[in-house]
Amino acid sequence: MSDKSKTKSDTTTLKTRQKAALNTPSALGEQATQDISGELNALLADVISLYLKTKNFHWHMSGPYFRDYHLLLDEQSDQIYATVDPIAERVRKIGGTTLRSLGHAKRLARLSDNDAEFVTPDDMLAELREDNQRLAAFMRATHELCDEHRDVATASLLENWIDEAERRVWFLFETSRRA
Repeated sequence: MSDKSKTKSDTTTLKTRQKAALNTPSALGEQATQDISGELNALLADVISLYLKTKNFHWHMSGPYFRDYHLLLDEQSDQIYATVDPIAERVRKIGGTTLRSLGHAKRLARLSDNDAEFVTPDDMLAELREDNQRLAAFMRATHELCDEHRDVATASLLENWIDEAERRVWFLFETSRRA
C-alpha cells in the first residue's frame, strides 16, 4: 500500500470513528437516558456558572470581613467544582453525551452571570445564597425525574449535592446576618 493510499485509508477510518455513536450501554432505556441527560447537562451548566461566579466574588471580595469571606467563597467554590466531573461522567455512564464547550454551557445555564465592575460584599453573599437555593431546587427537580425513571444512582448523587447546596445557603445566610 502506498503512503498516499495509507493516508487516505487512515483519514477515512478517522472520519468513520468520529461519526460513530458512543453507544454506552444503559439499562435505563432511551427515553430515560435522553430526559436525565438533558437535565443533568442543564445542571452541569448551572454548576459551572455558579463556580465561576463564586470564584469571581472570591477574587473581588473587599471590606473589613475580606479574609473570612474570601476563605468562605474559596471553600465553597472548591465544593461546587468537585461536582463538575461527577455530573458529566454520570451523563456518560447512562449513555448520554455531555457539554462540549463553554458556549454550550452558556446556552443551557439558568443562573445568571454577574459582570459588574463592583459588587458589595453583602450583595455578593445574597446573590450566591439565592443562586445556591435555585441550584438546590433544580437538583430536586432532577431528582424527581430520576425517581420517575427509577435511576437510583443519579438520585443518590443528587441527594448529597442538594445537602451541600443547602449547607452553602445556610453559611451564606448566617454570614450575612447582622446582629
